[in-house]
Amino acid sequence: MTVTTSTPYSRDLGDELRRLRQRYTGLRGRALAIQLGWDPSKVSNIEHGKVRASEIDLVQYLTVCGQDIDAIDAFRRRYCNAFDTCFAQVPDNLRTLAMTESMATKITSYEVLKPPVLLQTRQYAHHLIAESAFNTPDEVDRFVDLRMERQTVLRRPFRPECLFFVHELALQLRVGDAKLMEDQYLRLLFNTHVLRIVPAHFRTIATHDKCTLYEFDKAAPVTYGESDTAQVFAQNDLAVSRARRLFERLDAISLDQEQSKDKLMEYVRALRGHAKPALQRT
Repeated sequence: MTVTTSTPYSRDLGDELRRLRQRYTGLRGRALAIQLGWDPSKVSNIEHGKVRASEIDLVQYLTVCGQDIDAIDAFRRRYCNAFDTCFAQVPDNLRTLAMTESMATKITSYEVLKPPVLLQTRQYAHHLIAESAFNTPDEVDRFVDLRMERQTVLRRPFRPECLFFVHELALQLRVGDAKLMEDQYLRLLFNTHVLRIVPAHFRTIATHDKCTLYEFDKAAPVTYGESDTAQVFAQNDLAVSRARRLFERLDAISLDQEQSKDKLMEYVRALRGHAKPALQRT
């Protein structure tokens, strides 16, 4: 067992071990430790992703949990990258991401072409997911439900401090019909206390990749980015420093809360046929 810096993936896999213990043994962590001949703190640290378990530790733990050799080998292959400070995984694996959001004390993000996932309406999310070239019709409802479940993090009594930067291009990109877009604008409008709009005339900043920075009480900050083919988590100092510089720039050029509210109202009025959004030019 090696003490090291925990990562989103190590915490995710540690939690998976905890779930296996509860499901297949019914034992508490201390009882399992006694059965394995371990100190109770060892089980706790492994299940919280704080320390790297050795291969022998994993085999012993998973065997007591009733896992067969194929399941043990599959878990070992995933676990070998658990403590990498930069790792990628397939985009439909939302467990690590959801757990990272749930544990974060602060979330700062930047979106260019669509509203943040945590502020999307069900109808908007459904349209995006249904129109994706990567999702089958059978997957759509499941992925929409998962997206909505992730939003519960914003309704907790002790929710993370959030700041979402959204480029005006996301408001201009029409998704679905006028009613769908109006509902999405209103969702953003009711959340302007955590939202900053980047005006359309700042075009170069729109070439930057979408980015999220997660910060925690007792873990290192993590940056997150995604594409249609991969989710990328980076915990090293360079990645975090670059994310912070991006957000400093966005803070300097974005509309404030009241200005963002006014901008969103322009788009609502335009959909209702009263006016067109005023697009600023360089």
